[in-house]
Amino acid sequence: MIRARLVALALAGVSLAACSASSGSGGAAASTYPSGSYGAPVTVTLLAHDSFAVSKSLLTAFERRTGITVKVVTGGDAGEVVNKAVLTAGNPEGDVLFGVDNTLLTRALQGGVFERYVSPEDADLRPELKDQTGGGYVTPIDYGDVCVDADTGWFAKHHLSVPQTLADLTRPAYRGLLVAENPATSSPGLAFLLATVARYGDPGWLTYWKALKANGLTVVNSWDDAYNGEFSAAGKGTHPLVVSYGTDPAAAIVFAPSPKPSTPDIAVMDDSCFRQVEYAGVLAGTKHVAAARAVVDWLLSPAVQADVPGSMFVLPARAGVAIPEVFQKWTARPANPLSVPPAEITANRSSWIETWTEAIGQ
Repeated sequence: MIRARLVALALAGVSLAACSASSGSGGAAASTYPSGSYGAPVTVTLLAHDSFAVSKSLLTAFERRTGITVKVVTGGDAGEVVNKAVLTAGNPEGDVLFGVDNTLLTRALQGGVFERYVSPEDADLRPELKDQTGGGYVTPIDYGDVCVDADTGWFAKHHLSVPQTLADLTRPAYRGLLVAENPATSSPGLAFLLATVARYGDPGWLTYWKALKANGLTVVNSWDDAYNGEFSAAGKGTHPLVVSYGTDPAAAIVFAPSPKPSTPDIAVMDDSCFRQVEYAGVLAGTKHVAAARAVVDWLLSPAVQADVPGSMFVLPARAGVAIPEVFQKWTARPANPLSVPPAEITANRSSWIETWTEAIGQ
């Protein structure tokens, strides 16, 4: 997930704390996990996309307890990281990879990127995620939804109802209001393409996108371009509808200056939401197997999982982890998020993107 505003998280830390509930099971009581010796001092290289973040205090505590130094190397969007991992499979540039999601997982598995490792912490995963381990090669770390967000202030000012469904976006009343990301270059863009495949089938999704284009759709290459550049609620943009994330209403509160507003100025269109799950795994060919496994275990530990919402604006994969109040209150929780079976994604992802590029690409 590419979310450039995460760069500002350090500045937002105080505000988030002010909006948060107590840490519960993810708090100090869990901060000694995991423990143990891993022999001589060792450095584990953690490959991740640009939006990976974890509180420095947690990383420092882990390194002191275990003697494992974690070197975080980020490499662009999730797609870029996975593509590079496939090209170097068996001779990896790191020891652990974080950030491959359910739209790209089969590509990584077929490319031989990971070695099999079932973390003992998998027993504490949320029930709906327990079978999402790629056959024992990866561990779910977080999840969230890619959705269409609306600038509620803009709609109120223009006396127009906020759209509620994907079909609404093709209506003349909403002409020229939506900005979406290119699925060939953007992870949320690909998720939104898959959302339309889930809703309209194949090739019905293409008919839908042609209707969007005819209704004035704007396409940009990245989430940053869409949200920070084009979305009216985020700055000087002119589009009141954007493909982004279900946690954006909570983020709007977190990033708002004090005094905080009582309600966010962003609403989520639940009908459009596609569920993303992000995973971590031990890279095949690592020379530090035990230490790499310990890093995967640590990512799913209660303390790191409690840090996930505030650090990466997604939700923890571990069950029973307390979620900050601002995320509990304002994160979209669609009852039935859209999804596409992994095998179907694997078989069609490239052709769908090529077809989209030929018909819709700008």
